[in-house]
Amino acid sequence: MKIEIKSVHSPDISNLKTFVPQDSMNFSFLLELSLGFEGGKGSDIFGIVVCTPRWLEDNCKRGDVIFGRGKLIVYEYDVDLIFERISGYIDSCSVNNWDDAVEKLSKIGIWEFENYREYRK
Repeated sequence: MKIEIKSVHSPDISNLKTFVPQDSMNFSFLLELSLGFEGGKGSDIFGIVVCTPRWLEDNCKRGDVIFGRGKLIVYEYDVDLIFERISGYIDSCSVNNWDDAVEKLSKIGIWEFENYREYRK
């Protein structure tokens, strides 16, 4: 089964196509991808922080540690390249079920239901 991007949203940017960062080599924003099976109606959200090495340098103090999972590190803002790489990875994912999809997609983004536990009284 193939996975497709149903929609893309950033709570940090109103329009990704027209957005131009103040410094194209120093920025960070959250990208939320709604992903589901091709032709299906359902989808789940996977979050990816898109940032530059310079932003990491400016936001990590000496002795700090920043984990890389859920981050897409780019050297400058190129929306076409960002989406090309994300789409390329998603297109390469052929899975048998949604659990397999989550396992593969969680390598690039944080799944909205990660660590979810049903509330019990």
